[in-house]
Amino acid sequence: MGYIGKIPTPVALTASDITDGIISSAKIADGTIATADIADSAVTKAKTTGVVSDPFRNIIINGDLSQAQRGTSQASITSSGYYTCDRWQTSIGSMGTWTQSQSTDVPTGQGFAKSLKMDCTTANASPSSGNSLVLATNFEGQNLQYLKKGTSSAESTTLSFWVKSNKTGTYIAELMDNDNSNRHINNSYTISSADTWEKKTITFAGDTTGALDNDNANSFTISFWLGGGSNYTSGTLQTSWGSLTQANRAVGQVNLADSTSNEWYITGVQLEAGTSASDFEFLPVDVNLRRCQRYYQFEDGTVGNGGTSHAEPNLDFPIAVNVRLAPEMRAAPTATISGTNLIYDGSNNSQSANVNLVSKTMWHYGRKQTGSGSSDYGIQFSDIKYDAEL
Repeated sequence: MGYIGKIPTPVALTASDITDGIISSAKIADGTIATADIADSAVTKAKTTGVVSDPFRNIIINGDLSQAQRGTSQASITSSGYYTCDRWQTSIGSMGTWTQSQSTDVPTGQGFAKSLKMDCTTANASPSSGNSLVLATNFEGQNLQYLKKGTSSAESTTLSFWVKSNKTGTYIAELMDNDNSNRHINNSYTISSADTWEKKTITFAGDTTGALDNDNANSFTISFWLGGGSNYTSGTLQTSWGSLTQANRAVGQVNLADSTSNEWYITGVQLEAGTSASDFEFLPVDVNLRRCQRYYQFEDGTVGNGGTSHAEPNLDFPIAVNVRLAPEMRAAPTATISGTNLIYDGSNNSQSANVNLVSKTMWHYGRKQTGSGSSDYGIQFSDIKYDAEL
């Protein structure tokens, strides 16, 4: 059809002229949009959420609580330590008695097989001012440099997790910088429904003060508070990064230790850079285990040699076993033998060890024998724990 009158000046069509949703993917022919047609700034990380995910984006190691090299249950806990699930430390300051276990109670349909359970077996309904109960996990500073802490470009982080308890109310999660006088930031979450798995998401602002050390030491801690006395609850909750004020750490926190009926479960813990939570990052079992073994290894078999004859005069010689540690550990571990520990000579006389050398990759253990003549000797030990936890 012809045009009657003056032809108008052509005007370029802009994005604002197109109603949202009017152009569907079905209306775009395959191959018509090339890479050159998309501006570099048009594709942001937020627009690829759920499509493209960064590998190893979860700062938490063993966030699905699937690894428990030390054992799956520990009763009568009254002091701080690592007890069941790898990388998770229990900190108790006279706050009841607890059984900790790796549980199979998990949120339905989320892909998790294990959780960590805290079960109160002796209550403390009226905690003293300095009492506390915390579940925490620690991190090497060299693994967190990409958070750019201490710079104007410091990254926000988002913590997400599944939690369940019969004890409803307010709980506190805390981030702490151990390299800069324990600067910290705290936020609350609420367990709304008793005995029901709930997913929680908390975003923490980035900290422009205090860079994390670029080394293998304990630079950073995430803590889940479960109870605290007035030393930790009497101030104002520290919801922005600041210098350590003990009274501001657990304000509003319920007392999970106030009844032997109380239980608390957690799984699917993820901390990642950014202001939104992505789906939990599941890792292959072997990968997850090896990451945990950087900090703790347990050898539950028997190690040793069956005996060797020595008949050289006036020669010092070792009765020893070398154990290679794989993967390489964070630091030279503390090696502890909890099972058989035998060093013996040809007359079946027990000998004590005088060689105990350990590095990040090797443990050399045994005895240096001195003298001449002929003797049979051997060494045998079992159930060895190598601990390089933060």
